[in-house]
Amino acid sequence: MEILVFKTNLRYRKNIHQVSQRLDQLQGMIRWNVDMHDKDRILRIEASNLSPRVVEHTLSHAGYACEELE
Repeated sequence: MEILVFKTNLRYRKNIHQVSQRLDQLQGMIRWNVDMHDKDRILRIEASNLSPRVVEHTLSHAGYACEELE
């Protein structure tokens, strides 16, 4: 299992709802959450063999910005 961390522009709960099905369907996804209290709206993902680029592409395709943090 690995932990991936991303900076996003998900500002509201409705934004999270819009991407939730897409994230839930990613191969290797175990669980995820968004810290709405952090200024960078951190998306934290626990997954098995999931590429950060796939996550970035998934959110981009849904109309949101997503950048992996080191």
